[in-house]
Amino acid sequence: KAATVSRSTGTAEVIVTVGGEDDKVVLRSVESFDPLTNQWKNLACLPFAVSKHGLVVSDSTLYLAGGEFPDGSASREMWRYDPCFDSWMEMAPMNVARSELGLVMLDGFVYAVGGWEGRSRLASVECYNPHTNSWQFTQSVKMAVTSPAVVALDGLLYVTGGAVLEDGDGTDLAQVYNLKTAAWTEIAPMQIARSGSAACTLKGKIYVIGGWHASTENTDKVECYNPKTNQWTMCAPMKERRYRPGATVVDGKIYVLGGEEGWDRYHDTIERYCDETDTWEIVGEMPTSRSWLSCVSLQLRKDIYTSSCPDTSNSN
Repeated sequence: KAATVSRSTGTAEVIVTVGGEDDKVVLRSVESFDPLTNQWKNLACLPFAVSKHGLVVSDSTLYLAGGEFPDGSASREMWRYDPCFDSWMEMAPMNVARSELGLVMLDGFVYAVGGWEGRSRLASVECYNPHTNSWQFTQSVKMAVTSPAVVALDGLLYVTGGAVLEDGDGTDLAQVYNLKTAAWTEIAPMQIARSGSAACTLKGKIYVIGGWHASTENTDKVECYNPKTNQWTMCAPMKERRYRPGATVVDGKIYVLGGEEGWDRYHDTIERYCDETDTWEIVGEMPTSRSWLSCVSLQLRKDIYTSSCPDTSNSN
């Protein structure tokens, strides 16, 4: 508590985690983690349990799209979370059901990339306009893909890795979409083929973290892409192997949450990466272990954070 009160600003930057699965139990929990105080708080649960979904943030509003329901079916649904009212509201659904999709916010629009619609991998990409509450298709990616890692950087949309073809092995393919030309181009391939990675941007570079490395096993390896040189370089590996973790940046450091160690072990740990020292450290734990979660960092007003997010961890 003292650490929270001593802050000079009226906001707290927290990490919000949504859904996922723990040992095949699909979650509907929504929680926030304050890296400064190491405290977790429960937010309004999702109206349904979901994993393998996408989550983005824009102006303190969260958008969740797609995913897989507990019965194994893929979702078209799109939901918006308002932190002021701590509530979820259903928006217009996507044109196509997508689980294991890539979701990213670019220039005020939400882009849904690839995914699994129940029978096959998707190459299609669609774009959501928050002002009109509508989706429309845009240029498809070069190869149908599930579980890609996607980020936006400097007005461009990057799609890295993912599972492709019949065998579902990861790919090292990296491609970028330019809104102005409405065209996809390939960039230098990653050093490691992978699917189910997490990705984020820090100081003008793209970090691709963990995942499943073609037919072998989940990986702890991390690589960094510099758009200026079109080169990938390996960073220090994480402390633990992680498939489908969540990742986000707070205060200039990368936080990676959860993920799957192997087929039967789910992490509850949180690792933090410092790019200046190229080092990882474990800095906390989640209330429950999980994989296939999604997380974003969010500036919440402290009065909202303390009043509308009561700690109800002893209830279900």
